[in-house]
Amino acid sequence: MGTVLIRVNCEFDQSRMIRPDWQVATHVKAFSTTRFGGVSAAPFDALNLGLHVGDDEQAVQENRKRVQHGCALPSAPVWLNQTHGTTVYSVGSETMSAMPEHGVDGSWTDQPDAVLAVMTADCLPVLISDAAGTAVAAVHAGWRGLAAGILENTLAQFDTNASLHAWLGPAIGPSAFEVGEEVRVAFMQRQSSHASAFTPAGSEGKYWADLYALARAELRQTRSIQVTGGDYCTYQQSGLFYSHRRDGVRSGRMATLVWIDQSSVPKKGT
Repeated sequence: MGTVLIRVNCEFDQSRMIRPDWQVATHVKAFSTTRFGGVSAAPFDALNLGLHVGDDEQAVQENRKRVQHGCALPSAPVWLNQTHGTTVYSVGSETMSAMPEHGVDGSWTDQPDAVLAVMTADCLPVLISDAAGTAVAAVHAGWRGLAAGILENTLAQFDTNASLHAWLGPAIGPSAFEVGEEVRVAFMQRQSSHASAFTPAGSEGKYWADLYALARAELRQTRSIQVTGGDYCTYQQSGLFYSHRRDGVRSGRMATLVWIDQSSVPKKGT
């Protein structure tokens, strides 16, 4: 007997997606998904996009299909094998739909219609684009990747003269992300001013870490860049978002996507 999909919150509505508030060319398209509009049953209800979290595979594939068709994606997203590392994968025209065999946590492209994607459930998704919309990147920035330089590696993919913009998608907020001394030390070894992103928590040796502040500092460390976003908390806003820290190993995953829309790119001479 085949798997029966349980329809949960099954009406897909792309207005439920969260879109960046950044000043880049209009042919750059981007959004973050929420829990709304999928078919996964509890505890993954409803738009879980992660195949690795124990959800029914048929439901996840249906959810991915809904995102692709409901949001009119020009190609299947390039789903990465994320490992909290610092490798940034350059997506070319011949590899639009191919996932790299090795683990990577960021992707960059200047190819129109190549859809970059990262999955998160507390870690920080970061999108980067040049103002003219000739190149874009998507980054999975958990604390390990941030402390090891994933954003610096991503910025290095862009033209040094380009005017860059970054958007910080939904992540765990500064009043919910409790970490140990080792996390604070890892960031301070990278940049002493990162200490300002940590405030003492109730327990000895514990701190509240501000991922958004750490990402802003990392982005602005090596070049001028306009940064927006950082307005949500995946842990506290359970109706909107999945949270690994809140829900454990059976937490679903949101996706944050970006692409250069070929059909919207102005023709030369117009």
